[in-house]
Amino acid sequence: MSILKPGTNCMGIYQVDETGVLVDAEDYYRAFYQTALAARSYLLLAGWQFDSEVHLLRGDEEHGSAGDTRFLQFLERLCQVNPHLHIYILAWDFSAVFSLEREWFQDIIFNWTTNKRVQFRFDSVHATGATHHQKFVIADGAIAYLGGMDICSSRWDDRRHMRDNPDRADVDGTRYGSYHDIQTYHTGAVVGVLLELFRQRWRDSGGGELKLPQAGALTPTLPAGACPLPTSRVAVCRTAARTPLTEQREVHEIRHLFVDAIMSAQHLIYLENQYFSSQVVFWSLVARMSMTERPPLQVIMILPDRLPLTEELFLGLPQMRMIRTLQQVAEKTGHTLSVYSSAEMDHGNRKMTFIHSKLLLIDDRFLTIGSANATNRSMGLDTELNVAWETEPGGGEEDMAAAIRALRASLLAEHAGLLGCGEDWRFEKVENLTRHLECLADDHDARLCRYQPDTTFENSELPDVLEPIQRVVDPEHPVGNELIFESLTKSELGSFARGIFKLSQMIIGL
Repeated sequence: MSILKPGTNCMGIYQVDETGVLVDAEDYYRAFYQTALAARSYLLLAGWQFDSEVHLLRGDEEHGSAGDTRFLQFLERLCQVNPHLHIYILAWDFSAVFSLEREWFQDIIFNWTTNKRVQFRFDSVHATGATHHQKFVIADGAIAYLGGMDICSSRWDDRRHMRDNPDRADVDGTRYGSYHDIQTYHTGAVVGVLLELFRQRWRDSGGGELKLPQAGALTPTLPAGACPLPTSRVAVCRTAARTPLTEQREVHEIRHLFVDAIMSAQHLIYLENQYFSSQVVFWSLVARMSMTERPPLQVIMILPDRLPLTEELFLGLPQMRMIRTLQQVAEKTGHTLSVYSSAEMDHGNRKMTFIHSKLLLIDDRFLTIGSANATNRSMGLDTELNVAWETEPGGGEEDMAAAIRALRASLLAEHAGLLGCGEDWRFEKVENLTRHLECLADDHDARLCRYQPDTTFENSELPDVLEPIQRVVDPEHPVGNELIFESLTKSELGSFARGIFKLSQMIIGL
């Protein structure tokens, strides 16, 4: 049975000529740079954050470039060289909470110091307590990129995630830790769908009707380092809360997508995410593992086991408790749930690769990647954008299944520090995959390590004190609406009810 259901868990399924995945910012920033160079008419960029000074190329690639590779200076040069090019940048008008982490006066920097054909807008038109978290780029209506990556400081890294990489530094010379993320690319009719989403965002933000020039003759090229997916279909999936000042209605496609995908799993659930605090994703896993008539699962998660302090308090503590409960459920029901991080040892200290990717993979037949975290707010409140691919029900798309499997193996090899060592094939077989990962987690020379959350605050009174604040930090609905399961379908509610009943039985029996 098909997972993707247009109108329920996706906006629609659209034609695509070329589509695939770019892993980590070295490949994505290079792809954006080359695409922007080729653009003839317009570039559209929507993101959670942009930094004017971030270098798009590093090392030998930067030294061999024709000019300045810093983001804003690069865009300015493109407009000087091409008098027909228009650039529109839409950034979330961030909360004061993030002010110390952001470049100040960006509306002045981007609009007053650059060519008039570079137009930058802050977008604050969203539901109370929400953020605009979509991250996508469109060039000439011909190619689009979307996923979890922003073009900003402290995000660039390559897939080796070396402990000491001189290219992994911000413009002021500040070094930062290794960083993992995923972006996707698309050509074909789906680009027009994404173009309309950008137009709507621009219009709703107060920018008026976006009048784009006639697209030039950009011929998209396959980005270097890409993991292509051999299919002609891709789904577009959204999260959006109702916004009183616009016609934006509630959209919970990503939430339904996660539930439907998890409930469909037969053998394997593989998730990479920056956070794990979503009630609906948690209960989906409980419900699926409680179905005794279904085959046993291997559930594998890749998460950062350390977050910045404020995130650790408000998201790390709920995450730790949820994972512990899921591990107990898995043990009682005959499933396997394993949670890992990726790190390197440095004089006895773990140097973690920060996981920022947002990926869910089911049985090597379904894959979704985008901006949505496994948090409450990404499932119902923030403005999110994912894409999803699925092999045809009943088989017949062995090449697509093989490509999804190869991507999974490549990611696991990367997290284990074995990418490029000829070891990817060891991660391809689903059978005994967890056993192989556990052996690597026992090997101090491998980067893969078991999730080790910070338990400092767990046994204090702090979790109870913070609980009301957590509802505001990570809500699923606009602040003031506490109905967690409001948008679930009847079948989802039934599955969750069975899972809740099973979990209560287990708790009583402990």
